[in-house]
Parts: sequence; structure tokens; C-alpha cells
Amino acid sequence: MKKENKVTLCIDKSFTVGKVDKRIYGSFIEHLGRAVYEGIYQPGNKFADENGFRKDVIELVKEIDVPIVRYPGGNFVSAFRWEDSVGPVEERPARLEPAWGVVESNRFGLDEFMNWCKKVGSEPMYAINLGTRGIEDAKNVVEYCNIEKGTYYSDLRIKHGVKDPYKIKLWCLGNEMDGPWQIGHMTPEEYGLKAGRAGHLMKMIDPEIECVVCGSSGIGMPKFGEWERVVLENSYDNVDYISLHTYYDNEEDNTPNFLASNVSMDKFIESVVSICDCVKATKRSDKTINLSFDEWNVWYHSKKKDAELEKWTEHPHQLEEDYNLEDALLVGSMMITLLRHADRVKIACLAQLVNVLSPITTTDNGVFKQTIFYPFMQSSRYGRGEVLNTIVKVPTYESKHGDAPYVDSVVISDEENGALTVFAVNKNLEDDFELTCDLRQFSDYKVEFHSVLTHKDVKAGNTENNPDEVKLSDNTSTAVNDNGVLKTTLPARSWNVIRLKV
Repeated sequence: MKKENKVTLCIDKSFTVGKVDKRIYGSFIEHLGRAVYEGIYQPGNKFADENGFRKDVIELVKEIDVPIVRYPGGNFVSAFRWEDSVGPVEERPARLEPAWGVVESNRFGLDEFMNWCKKVGSEPMYAINLGTRGIEDAKNVVEYCNIEKGTYYSDLRIKHGVKDPYKIKLWCLGNEMDGPWQIGHMTPEEYGLKAGRAGHLMKMIDPEIECVVCGSSGIGMPKFGEWERVVLENSYDNVDYISLHTYYDNEEDNTPNFLASNVSMDKFIESVVSICDCVKATKRSDKTINLSFDEWNVWYHSKKKDAELEKWTEHPHQLEEDYNLEDALLVGSMMITLLRHADRVKIACLAQLVNVLSPITTTDNGVFKQTIFYPFMQSSRYGRGEVLNTIVKVPTYESKHGDAPYVDSVVISDEENGALTVFAVNKNLEDDFELTCDLRQFSDYKVEFHSVLTHKDVKAGNTENNPDEVKLSDNTSTAVNDNGVLKTTLPARSWNVIRLKV
């Protein structure tokens, strides 16, 4: 091992970033491709239950432990009529869905989604249409979902066989409304006013709800920054979070640059936090707007295939990524970046959950785990508690995103369950790194396991016929020595989870 290939983690249990909001491990189901149909819902399939829900998918979603699921879009929502998705299935209309160029049957809708959420143990994050529709429609769907009885829409829900209100707490006020691709896209002034008025009316119906206002569709948008400022100036008092979206690709086939993408993600988060606090100061407000990073992932493998799809068909194979090891490493680094900002990032949604840009892929014969399943699942299962301010002393390398550390890492302390978790990604494609961390403040903690995801080929991925090409393995040599120092090796090209318990 080269002398310089060492990484030191410096932590102190008194210096924390913030408590992890479990909703940071959320995901996303959009009416897009096979996310819904043939994804979570496939009546007649041998794996389907009495409701048509794929039982094999339910088990994997439970394994990840997804606390919230954003629904029904995405770009889809900006021309969506929520009324089409409730009531007797046989009476629901099929509609042209212009955002993705398909036909939406509405056989699966709001009532089915809420039933599915109960099955998997997730809470809904429901998006309303602020593209082609307005604040009255926003009011109506809140009434349908959250009012107990005695009004038109609450009684309509009861008529549809749902006695108890859904009590949806978290609502998205549209989607990517600055994007020229978005149906009904607006200027920041137009959208800020509309979103603020919608949030105001929705909270009059149910004061307990929280609202997410749309930030820019990405840091590369022409009006990024100005959009956030103007939107918040016009909606601040009626919203609770602002959204961030980002996807990264390796179309230039430069793995070191690709694995450094979370450096840009870090700058994105810090910029939006600054804008939120600037508006807070100018308004002399005591209220803090936090962040909802409700779309993030790797997306590029499927774009060429998607360009050849026939329009106006039902649930075609759209945005179906074949993820590889390097994608999983970046997803792990992005998850670490979100955790390192846990003081302000309270919600995040890996986009998406099944078949579309997903950790889970279904076939007629079952399901298999894409490479990105593992860092997402392990982060969710082991990343609960307090984020420690983790200083990572490690060499860096030059990238198009700026200087990037060879190792990304963060430490989570879960005192309630007597656990300490180290997440780490070694981005070096050739060399292992020797990791040390002084744990004398955690003298009662011993290594429970060190899980590693790696492969000799960064382009290796999983398929239906070879579902375990890239899978987790154990590093059994990791230990805390007599001086209270954790020592281990992070293999080249690896995602690592080191779990210690009292």
C-alpha cells in the first residue's frame, strides 16, 4: 500500500451536524414507464396479491425501509387530474399523458397508492398539479384525503369505500415549474404567487400539513438562484421546504470525474441554504425553510433506447437503467453528502423505486437488485441517529467538479440503540486505503460487521440471469485495537459500511 493511501476520520461525540430525519431515505413512484404498472402493481402476475400488488417488490421495499414515497410525479403531475384516479376502477377514464408521451389508464390511482403505502410501511408525499390546474383543485384533493366527513369531497371518499381520512402530511406544490419541458411552466413570480396561494388555502383546510415549494430543476438552470429567491419571497409564509433535483451521468466515460459529482451536489445544497437564509433575513422571519432533495440519482444509460420508443402506448420500458458498480459508488457518495447536510436536508427521494431509474427491477419471473440497491438500503437501515461532524483527512484529486477527496465518509451515532456506523466510499480505482478513526470516546463499542460492495470491473452490473454479479461481502479483519483506534482497509472501488455496537 502506498504511504499516502491513508484516510483518517476525526470525530467527537459532542460535535454533531444534526439528527437524521428518516424521510431523507425516501423514494419516488411516478406514473412513468413500468414504475406503477408491472412495477408495484401487476394484477394477474404470479407474484401479485389480492390487490394486484407485487409481493416480491413489497418485500424488497420493506428491506430498504423506505419512510416516504413521493407520488404521482414528477413531470406526470403537471397535466394530471386527481379525480381520474379515485372511485370505481371501471369508471376511470384513460387519458393521453403528454409529459412522457404515453396513455394513462388510471387503473391504479390515489386510493390504491394509499393502500400500497400501508402494505410497505411508508408515508405518502403527494404532489399536486400546479401546471394545468389551480388552487381550488389543490384544496379539493386535501379535502378528499384529510377531512373526516360531512363535506362533498370527504363524503366522496367515503362513498368510494374509504371511511377514515388518509391524513397525508407532506405535499409537493407542483414539479420543476421553471423547466421549459414542464407543462404549464412559469416565471418565478408567477409560480411563487400561485404556490404561496395554494399552500395558504391547503393549510386553511388542514393546518397540520407541510408544503414543499419547487426550487430550480437543477443548479445548471439559467435562473438558478434568482428562481429560489423570487419564489420564496412570494411564498415564504405558506411553505416549509424548497425542493432540489439533480441527476448525474458518465456519458464522457470518465470514471474519476463521474465519481466526483457529489462535489457539485455539496455546492448545490450550500447555495440553496444560503438563499433560503437570505430571504429569511430580509423578511425578518423566525421561520427556517429546510430542504427537500426529492429527486436524485444517476441517469443516462437508458436515454438512447428511450428516444426510439413509440408514442401513446401504455407503460413502455422507459428510463430503465442498467446500473453498474461505479453508479453504486456515486449513489453511496451522494447519500453521504445528504447526511453531511442533515441539519437542513430533511427530506430526500431517490428517483425512483421500481423499474424506472431504480434499485429494484421486476420481470415476469421475479425481481432482482440493481447495484444501487445496496448503498441505498444500507444507508436507510443503518443511518439513523445523529450525524457526527466527520472530518475526513485524505488526499484529493482534480476533477471537473473541483478537488475531490479519494474517500467520502460520514459517521452516524445512534445512542438510543447503542450503535455507531461509518459509511465510506473509496473512489480510487486501483488502490486500497487504510482507514483509522480514534474511538476512545466510544470505548464500549465493538465491530459488529464491515460490509463491502466492490468488483474488479467498475462497469459490472446485475441482470435477471446474473443477479449477484455485484453483491455485498464481509471484511472480517476490521477491528478496534487496544488503544481504541478503529483500523481497516477500504478496498479500491468500494462502498463500505462499518457497524459498531455496544
